Amino acid sequence: MTEKDIKTTWDLSPLLVSDDDPAKEAKRKEIQAKTAGFVQAWKNREDYLSDPKALAQALTEYEAWQNSCGQGGDEAYYFWLRAEQDQNSSELKAKLNQAEEFARKIADEVRFFELRISKIEPDAQARMLTASELSYFRHFLERLFAEGKYLLSEPEERIMDFKSSPAYGQWVRMVSGLISKEEAEVLVDKEGNRKKANFSELTSLANNIEKPVRDSAAQALNNIFVKHLDVAEAEINAVLDNKKSDDELRGVERPDTLRHVHDDISTVVVDVAIETIRNHFQISRDYYALRAKLMGVPKLAYHERNVPYGEADKKYTFGEAVGLVKDVFSGLDPAFPEILERLLENGQIDVFPGKGKHNGAFCSHLLVSQPTYVLLNHTDRLNDVMTLAHEMGHAINNELMRPEQKGVYFGTSTASAEVASTFMEDFVLERIEKEADEELRLAMMLTKLNDDVSSIFRQAACYRFEQELHKTFREKGYLSHIEIGQIFQKHMADYMGEAVEQSPGSENWWVYWSHIRSFFYVYSYATGLLISKSLQAQVRKDKTRIEAVKRFLSAGISKSPQDIFADLGVDITRADFWHEGLNEIERLLSEAEALARKLGKI
Repeated sequence: MTEKDIKTTWDLSPLLVSDDDPAKEAKRKEIQAKTAGFVQAWKNREDYLSDPKALAQALTEYEAWQNSCGQGGDEAYYFWLRAEQDQNSSELKAKLNQAEEFARKIADEVRFFELRISKIEPDAQARMLTASELSYFRHFLERLFAEGKYLLSEPEERIMDFKSSPAYGQWVRMVSGLISKEEAEVLVDKEGNRKKANFSELTSLANNIEKPVRDSAAQALNNIFVKHLDVAEAEINAVLDNKKSDDELRGVERPDTLRHVHDDISTVVVDVAIETIRNHFQISRDYYALRAKLMGVPKLAYHERNVPYGEADKKYTFGEAVGLVKDVFSGLDPAFPEILERLLENGQIDVFPGKGKHNGAFCSHLLVSQPTYVLLNHTDRLNDVMTLAHEMGHAINNELMRPEQKGVYFGTSTASAEVASTFMEDFVLERIEKEADEELRLAMMLTKLNDDVSSIFRQAACYRFEQELHKTFREKGYLSHIEIGQIFQKHMADYMGEAVEQSPGSENWWVYWSHIRSFFYVYSYATGLLISKSLQAQVRKDKTRIEAVKRFLSAGISKSPQDIFADLGVDITRADFWHEGLNEIERLLSEAEALARKLGKI
């Protein structure tokens, strides 16, 4: 394909042809009619709660409803994407709010269905799981039954939903909102120029290669956190208390249990993964020791842990980036470049920055009946090539699922959501490194190591911090910000080692870490990347293993990650599996250290 064949803006016409498409109202009426038909057919029936044949019919109709009506259908998806293209448009925000409100009302009407099935009596559950009529839906039922152990009655669940905003959401939004509004005048370059920077800019400047600049930004961040410590202390205790109450009402054994149930991952798997990473914290400690040597200091300050080394400044036009990524994909499997070409030809990738456009990157999919869309902000940087590979990994995951999985199984487990993206990204990085000179290669290797350490070791340390935070709160009933800071520093020091100073003020950097408010979510960064690393190692040894990778990616959520891997002959409950991924990082660290010595950098 040539560059002229590439469409660089989204074609959203498969959803709606415009913001004022009259088809929107017709689609709403169709969804309302289908929803009313489903509710009328099943809300007043109880036979499907005991008869496998009736349940098979109900689930088949539910899946059909979900394929066309789930998530509010095409309208909500369309306006969410449009709002990402233009975040400054109040008109788009209003239409998105209307679409999401419609989606919530539709979801509320069918809430009864999954809830009632999840509460089927245990004896009847056993019959359902072995009934031949329900073989296709077996894992879907397993997930519902697992969640059902912790669900309350329909009226009680409605109350839990209503209280979640004032007891949790509004607290979290308040703190993040206060912090996001902060500004400070700081140094912005080595010439001593100063400017007023917003919070996002301050976090970026804290990683600046010029020490006076990053120190100035770090001091400003410390001041902001101190300013909001009392509010953050009240907030974190409030949401911890709400979580404790919810867990008690639901009869949950551990604070992280519901996260594992929701993500369809065994607690044994998460525990083994986190403990295995903890036992290999020496890798991250050695990495920071190398970084300190390269920067010529005995210790890095806490805020210096992400300061880039060297300059990876090679430029790539989007066409060049596509050519490189396609070439790497072709070396893995012919289906991969075909998917990239199809998305480019169909206008499913929005490529370049624009006024008001979301400034990051993502790959989005909702229903199996809807297209995959990828958002980029390509500015010809090397990192933009990696971003294309990463987001296309997600897109390939979606497209491999599409012919294999229907509504209830179309999706990815949180535990393995980053597998495809990091798998593709790492193979592209490997190609670029081979073509780079040694100085550039060292800079790229250290950038990759920093990403891996942040995604695996730092997140495992954060998970352990969360565990101790919840445990201590439940023992004491309230935690001061000093106690929270002590627990935080303990776990950050554990993975960073002696080469990183827990600088004055760093004990408060939990204040803005949003992930600890999405309780126990962070494990998924570590497990997803380590699964990816293990699969990469297998493919490097034996190219035919790419077929196993494709089977994994096409499985969707038809089985748990543990069972999907078992089908591939891999037991992720064993520490040995997680060792494979950690060995890949240790290998890269050894190569980087050897290259640094060769170049006389250490």
